[in-house]
Amino acid sequence: MSRITALETADVRFPTSLQLDGSDAMNPDPDYSAAYVRVVTDAGDSGHGFVFTIGRGNDVQVAAIEALAGHLVGRDVEPLLADMGGTWRELVHDSQLRWLGPEKGVMHMAIGAVVNALWDLRAKREGRPLWQVLAALTPEQLVDLVDFRYLTDALTRDEALQILRAAAPGRAEREARLLSDGYPAYTTTPGWLGYDDEKLARLCREAVDEGFGQIKLKVGGDLADDVRRMRIAREVVGPDVRIAVDANQRWDVADAIAWIKELASFDLAWVEEPTSPDDVLGHAAIARGIAPIPVATGEHMANRVLAKQFLAHDALQVLQIDATRVAGVNENVAMLLLAAKFGVPVCPHAGGVGLCEAVQHLAMFDYVAVSGTAEGRMIEYVDHLHEHFVTPVRVTGGRYLAPTDPGAGTEMRAASLAGHTVSHDG
Repeated sequence: MSRITALETADVRFPTSLQLDGSDAMNPDPDYSAAYVRVVTDAGDSGHGFVFTIGRGNDVQVAAIEALAGHLVGRDVEPLLADMGGTWRELVHDSQLRWLGPEKGVMHMAIGAVVNALWDLRAKREGRPLWQVLAALTPEQLVDLVDFRYLTDALTRDEALQILRAAAPGRAEREARLLSDGYPAYTTTPGWLGYDDEKLARLCREAVDEGFGQIKLKVGGDLADDVRRMRIAREVVGPDVRIAVDANQRWDVADAIAWIKELASFDLAWVEEPTSPDDVLGHAAIARGIAPIPVATGEHMANRVLAKQFLAHDALQVLQIDATRVAGVNENVAMLLLAAKFGVPVCPHAGGVGLCEAVQHLAMFDYVAVSGTAEGRMIEYVDHLHEHFVTPVRVTGGRYLAPTDPGAGTEMRAASLAGHTVSHDG
């Protein structure tokens, strides 16, 4: 038996606001940051996780992660890793910490960072990338990861088992295809709202040259500016490359419908986060009002319960899971199963700090073991900050290459941690 000796945290920040990387209608000057955690064992190994923030929120998020130390430090590692469903429940069901949500917000995200770090440790110990670790689990083992409380009116354990068993026969072939061909990607790199027209056009050309079949532009600041930027992007990429738009929660319902109708002539792939990420009814109304243009949302979806509601009310046509918004891998498995039940494609949110590295494992697991398809699905890609990770993503020809290194992709380089950690001493 090995034992957890420490839960080490770091407040890691990158000054991306200086170049306006990440800028959008609601977040004009983000500094991409990570509230980072390392689960250390006396066997000499460790698991790594983080919560993505855009700056000062790290102060609160790091404290939330540190509040979980009492659950893990001094515990034997092997039982925790062998029963990740039970470990998830123990962390989430701490009643005094759960009260702060319940099961949403800063505390829930902190649990996600720790859960993801434990999965990173488990995958490293098994000598495989996380997506393969998950895809090798039996349907019964996978459903054991999921807390079905609050879901059974939409998805029962038995229904989840049926979904997983139906996908089981083709797992080996899909895994081989994934290793051979990779997974589709789209890029948001050209689309930040703070970029001038020349930079927008240049990055759009580069995206086409690099083989991306879809790009995404931020919208919602000014309608005339959006129309001009969309026209530039469409002229550069041509008629065959898809263009999605992302409003980052900017609009009320009526404003969203009216605004999107003004942009519809540019042949939109989807409209992302048009209004409050908690507003199921608002998203449903927007979806009806702009059909057949799809609504995409999910990066700020607080938990599996909201995912259930959005799916059940046809309030989204593309689900965008996030690797660090909910309580880690386990809850994202629940959301993938919900999406499969409702027949809705999953196109994960990425970018940020390390989100591409982390979320690729979830999408690839979904392809191999849950939905069994990559049709209409792709992972977001943003060309920022990958150099700070031990196993950075590899994207070529507009496709993610399947990672083969052991772990969850969430470990940052020691030099990057040392160079970008904010000290709170004194």
